[in-house]
Amino acid sequence: MTVVVNRFKDGNSVARNVAEAFFVKMDEVLAVKAEANVAITGGTVGIATLAEIAAHDRAANFDFNRVNFWWGDERFVSATDGDRNSLQAHNALFSKIKIDSSKLHPFPSADNGLTLDAAAEQFAAYVAEVKPHFDLVFLGMGPDGHINSLFPGKTIPAAGLQIVAEHDSPKPPAQRLTFTYEAMNAADEIWFTIAGADKADAVNVAFGDDPTSLPVGRVHGVKKTVWFVDQTAGATTWGC
Repeated sequence: MTVVVNRFKDGNSVARNVAEAFFVKMDEVLAVKAEANVAITGGTVGIATLAEIAAHDRAANFDFNRVNFWWGDERFVSATDGDRNSLQAHNALFSKIKIDSSKLHPFPSADNGLTLDAAAEQFAAYVAEVKPHFDLVFLGMGPDGHINSLFPGKTIPAAGLQIVAEHDSPKPPAQRLTFTYEAMNAADEIWFTIAGADKADAVNVAFGDDPTSLPVGRVHGVKKTVWFVDQTAGATTWGC
């Protein structure tokens, strides 16, 4: 497994360069496969990256219907709630490109009549049926080192689980749905998209002697793990 670190001056540069790399990666995947599976992330840099993909010169002529988009995690709120990752992604990317709704695979929302646990069970069954193999996963990271809705101090999901419910997230909203470490670790490539001085300590742990002490250090791509980090997030680790 290869680890690559790319460093940029700020979060905007991270987003632009990830967007550029996205099209290169999709060309590579779609040259040998009919369709790709990509998991995307929320957060400031994650949504900025989606906006940069939409604004890219290639977006108008790219066949997005050959890409299945999933979310690494989701806030269990109503479909129209501004906190919902899928709504933010729609506003940043999907409303601006030509893509069939069948290529989008959002988590259930809280206004669909399901409890959190029932929603997790339903979506887990859907994932088990579709069996997506992730060619690429975008992951952001919180200052505490969390990824998706997998937080420090929480029990690691049992083997064999792809989807779990988080009932008491330390970051509001409390209820979440998330892919597990095991699901993420089956992806061909994981791309971390990270910016901000508040992320520096967690980045340092990920590259330190005990990376698995935080969620961010518990995931890696089968083929490649790529870091897109701005100067402030990498300052503690690389000194500049």
